Amino acid sequence: MPARKAISISDGVAAIRAWCESRENTPRATLALAVRFTLQVLAEDYPGGAVEVRVPPFGAVQIIQGTSHTRGTPPAVVEMNAATWMRLATGELTWAEGRAKGGGVSASGERSDLSEILPVPIARRIAAGESSGRSTTTEEN
Repeated sequence: MPARKAISISDGVAAIRAWCESRENTPRATLALAVRFTLQVLAEDYPGGAVEVRVPPFGAVQIIQGTSHTRGTPPAVVEMNAATWMRLATGELTWAEGRAKGGGVSASGERSDLSEILPVPIARRIAAGESSGRSTTTEEN
């Protein structure tokens, strides 16, 4: 399966803003875009294959340098629904809160603690109403 085209910063920012404003009323396509964009940014900022972050049905990325895999389940897997992911990505939910009973985050394996890399900076700034500028390698479409 070919890799997806990178989501533009402007499209990603618009999707995050829409989610911040509408939450559970966000259209499915917009929610999917917000999830995929924040996962894309996370993967750019923390490249590697030691941890797989899954947000079904919208996306999954492999992040963090270290032990990687070529087949089967990666050494560490983190999984949650889209609403939980967006709350983590924007900083509304802390990693500890997400991992607590009923928090919605399932994490197993070495290096599955993402507390040091969440929230996703651009998503946190948007949620806080700050500038949405980004100076990384995310490609513009």
